[in-house]
Amino acid sequence: MGAIRMATRIIGGCVLRVVEIFKGTKKEEMYLYVDQKEGLKKVPDDLLGTFGRTESVMVLPLTKDKKLARVKAADVLEGIENQGYFLQMPPPPEALAETQIAAMIQAEEQLSEAQNQEPK
Repeated sequence: MGAIRMATRIIGGCVLRVVEIFKGTKKEEMYLYVDQKEGLKKVPDDLLGTFGRTESVMVLPLTKDKKLARVKAADVLEGIENQGYFLQMPPPPEALAETQIAAMIQAEEQLSEAQNQEPK
């Protein structure tokens, strides 16, 4: 059976779970992680209502050691195991502002360095 079709599998002592990630039409940057085999069946209706229409964005084989952008894979796997889903909330506005400020500072530093270099 292919890895994508299996919900969970143990490889080298690590649990591998095939996870499907959904986004909604109502909230930007909010995602639901679920076991692919179960889909959205275990997600409460009131939570689904806050998403609007859900859209699958990715299917991902996941182990606790996998690096994810904004959440820990171990937390995702624990949430799916305990409640049937994991909810990734949007980052707080101040985190977005800090990221934008850091990018602006970096761009200014690069521009300054480029302007200070002597032509070849």
